[in-house]
Amino acid sequence: MALAMGDSGPEVKALQQALAAKGFNPGAVDGSFGGGTQAAVIAFQNSEGLLADGQAGPRTLSALGLATSADLPDASDQLTVQVVSQMCPDSPIGHIKESLPVLVEALRQRKLVDKPMLLMAVATIHAETATFLPVDEGKSRYNTSPSGPPFDLYDNRKDLGNQGPPDGAAFKGRGFIQLTGRNNYAKYGPRVQPPADLVNHPELANDPAVAADLLCLFLGDRELQIKDALAHGNMQAARRLVNGGTYGLDAFVSAYQIGDKLLA
Repeated sequence: MALAMGDSGPEVKALQQALAAKGFNPGAVDGSFGGGTQAAVIAFQNSEGLLADGQAGPRTLSALGLATSADLPDASDQLTVQVVSQMCPDSPIGHIKESLPVLVEALRQRKLVDKPMLLMAVATIHAETATFLPVDEGKSRYNTSPSGPPFDLYDNRKDLGNQGPPDGAAFKGRGFIQLTGRNNYAKYGPRVQPPADLVNHPELANDPAVAADLLCLFLGDRELQIKDALAHGNMQAARRLVNGGTYGLDAFVSAYQIGDKLLA
């Protein structure tokens, strides 16, 4: 449990003392979590590169020396096939049964098991691939010119690191996250466990275990920004951090909101 505005007691007093010792004055050290304590917590969180939400959860308490573990509450056991099927009503139940155990294992390995990140992972998959399986990106007017070869509009995208044909087709979107572009394939391939040569074998991004780990890495790299957006109710910003735009926003928001009601 996090200490937050309105709490009181010896735990809050210890928090105030620890903040003061670190140079972040909470005002009166009286065991009452008020505005001064909240402001000091936020200042400390900003200093430490933590989510600046004004609540003293495991990561903040650990950084202050008040907790032995920085691990966030694990809600992954609640992410059942039944829950995910309600979040993703268009996904075949067989696909969910096939992919969910692999996804949950990857989330646990990357310690992304708190409620917001679990919901973010499933909602992202729902927005990117309604089948709940890792898939190839399809042709569209955004990636393929009229009468042109598939994905030719990606071929010379410098922002993706592509170097001309056949990079567009070779590094098209794949997996649960729709990893796209030579730069991303080169960046994330060595980081998946075990490492994968995605530049020379881009099709591996559709391997279920690789796809799940790529999703987790992508979300983990943006965890603080995502949680900040979610804390402010800015679902569009949270989606943009993953997709770069608003594609699939309605599906993303719907899945997240349904899951938010189902998970404790």
